[in-house]
Order: sequence, then C-alpha cells, then structure tokens
Amino acid sequence: MSVFSDNLRYLRVKHGLTQQKIADALTIPRERYAKYEATTDPPLVCLQKISRYYHVSIDLLLSFDIRHVPYENLLQLEDNRLLFPIAVDSVGENKIEIIPAKAQAGYLAGYSDPEFIEALQHISLPFLRNGKYRAFPITGDSMPPHKEGSFVVGEYIERFSDVVDGRTYILVTKSNGISYKRLKKKDSQSLMAVSDNTIYEPYEVKASEILEIWRYACSIATQEFDQDDLGVMSVKDVLQGIRQDFSALKAEFAGRKV
Repeated sequence: MSVFSDNLRYLRVKHGLTQQKIADALTIPRERYAKYEATTDPPLVCLQKISRYYHVSIDLLLSFDIRHVPYENLLQLEDNRLLFPIAVDSVGENKIEIIPAKAQAGYLAGYSDPEFIEALQHISLPFLRNGKYRAFPITGDSMPPHKEGSFVVGEYIERFSDVVDGRTYILVTKSNGISYKRLKKKDSQSLMAVSDNTIYEPYEVKASEILEIWRYACSIATQEFDQDDLGVMSVKDVLQGIRQDFSALKAEFAGRKV
C-alpha cells in the first residue's frame, strides 16, 4: 500500500467512519472509494475533496505518514491552502508588507492572493531577517501605549503550540478582521483575546475562525507620545506609589498608637 492509501485508512479509522459514509461525502460509489484505500490513486478533483473533508493538506496526504505528524496542532487554514504569498526583493530577502488602514477590509479577501500582496507597500528592517513579517495598523485604544495610526510588525506563526500565554499577537479572523490583542489559551482549539485597556472585556476566539496569527516583533509609532499620556506602565507606577504611601501611613499610625 502507498503512503496515501495508508493515510486514508488511518484517518477513517481514527474518526470512526465507514467507507460508505466517506464515499457519500465524496459523492462516489463505496467500491470506488475502497480502491483508494488499496492501490488506486484518485483523480485530482476527488483528492481535493478528501483533503477538505479531513482538513489535511494534499501535501501531507501524499508525502508523509501522518501517524507520525501532529497535524491536529496546525491551524486549519481556509481551503487547506498551502501556498503563503510573500514578497521578496531582487536578492531574495523577504519584504515586510504594510497593510494600510484603508486596506484592512480588503485584506480578508486578499490575504491569500499573490497579486494583492504584491501590490502592497513594503519596508525592510535589518534586525528582522529570519521568519515572515507583515505590518498591521493599530485601531482604537485597547492596547496602550500603541496609538491609532501606529503599526505593529508581526511574525507569522502556524501552530497553536507556538502561542505563548500573555504575549501579544495580531489576529486575523473571519468575524473580527484584524485585531491586536494579548492571547491566552482557553483549550486546545480556542483562545482568549485580552486588551491591555481593562475597560474592554476579553473575548473567546475559536480556531475555526482564525485565518492568520502573527506574533509581535516590533512596533512603529507614527505619533509622538505625550507627557500627559498615562499608559499601562504609568498607571502601574502610580498604583505602586499609592501602595507604598499607604503602607508608610499604616506604619506611622501604628507607631503613634503604641
């Protein structure tokens, strides 16, 4: 048996399915599907249907013994897309594409379109070499001290296991579009997105909703910070000072009472 036929049988047994059930989903006779688990290779159209049915890429199905591949940890990208369009310069270095605020809505439709990505403006940062990076605009005031109009540069990740609790990421989802949040794992297939500005409530993000995750790499401020701005760290410093003053008053009061 080939790697492909081994993989088909393994996936069917793993999910507790019958050959008839899968054949019905593929709209083919059971006898024909049975041959795919033996020695016959399916036509391309049927291969694509099998890939989408199991949410496993064609590359994995044909090339690897998936019994030894933790494919469940891979993000289930829309249509099991394998190609990740990136822009490179004349010497092959990755460009950092910039998603302008006006292109945010279009990004949901064009994130997998090479022509859309190629048409974006780009920059290069010498300290970001290994990995794939993209710059996303900040909107709102949920993640101080980042102001609206600034950009967060993210590094692309493709596994849930790469998400570290408490770190910040750019999330691209079907329902919320582009958002920059602090992430915490809720379970193996969902995350909690938390704002540093505590007036905003955390919310759950299902893996099935996620199109892309980008880990924070650096940020580009387009506005000067004001001295009167109280960012998160400033608030913490104020509260720490209040605690210290309160402790000192308690100690002084206790001394006088004695």
